[in-house]
Amino acid sequence: MKGTIDIKIDDVKFQLQEEHDFGWLANLGRVFEAFAQQDSGNISFGIEKNSGKIFVKYAGAKSAAFSGTPQDAINNLKNAMSLYKELSHPSLIKLIDHYEVGSGYAAVFEWFDGESLHPHWSFPPPAKYTDPNSPFYRFKHLSVTQRLISLDHIYTFHEFVEEKGFVAIDFYDGSLLHDFSKNETKICDIDLYQRRPYCNSMGRLWGSSRFMSPEEFSLGAEIDGCTNVFTMGATAFALLGGERDRSFEHWEAGRELYEVAIRAVNPNRENRYDSVSDFKSAWDLAVKLADLLN
Repeated sequence: MKGTIDIKIDDVKFQLQEEHDFGWLANLGRVFEAFAQQDSGNISFGIEKNSGKIFVKYAGAKSAAFSGTPQDAINNLKNAMSLYKELSHPSLIKLIDHYEVGSGYAAVFEWFDGESLHPHWSFPPPAKYTDPNSPFYRFKHLSVTQRLISLDHIYTFHEFVEEKGFVAIDFYDGSLLHDFSKNETKICDIDLYQRRPYCNSMGRLWGSSRFMSPEEFSLGAEIDGCTNVFTMGATAFALLGGERDRSFEHWEAGRELYEVAIRAVNPNRENRYDSVSDFKSAWDLAVKLADLLN
């Protein structure tokens, strides 16, 4: 890759824009995996020591896809630490520690043995959708019941986020890890979630357009629970339907749930559910009426 250099730590290789000192990682254990392709400026590591594993997210190095400054990434990661504490939940990866180290900042999490549902660096579209080895492909071939359980974890967490007075920003399938051996899904990235009230001061907010409401593209728009209703509906279409194609033809979970999901992604926010709580109540009732979890 043009403009990058190869970095090797233990048996793991990845690329950066320039040299960086990762000597401090040796104190944590052996690096067995690196995630350096994200454009957030964070580089993450799977580390093993004494038969235990941890996940370390680090800001301060110039990752290959990052266009900002290391200090921007450091500030974002530092600011996110209070979120992981205040929004601690069984469906969110668990923060263990965080601290300044070297010229950067590190956050240490419990290891969750899941795979990203949007590993675009390994399975870029269309491979994400067609390659049987792609985690997203494998997830989409789970039963509807199994996928509904994952969605329930996602919705329960975001109802909790709403109750705590926050809104989800930059949530998409890349925020999800799935453990196929246990059929368990966890959220792994809430770094840009914001406390309400929150106003769109950017024009186009962070995130994947596949999951974003119209107000997330509108400078000055309020970002609230109704916004997150759209995101939750878009998540349903990603995991149970045709993603951007939101026709019933590509929907796999029956008419009752389709009607809830299609209302949630209405471009006119006045026609959506008012809150994630209202959305989840309607969703749960539709699941019960459709008898999909029995």
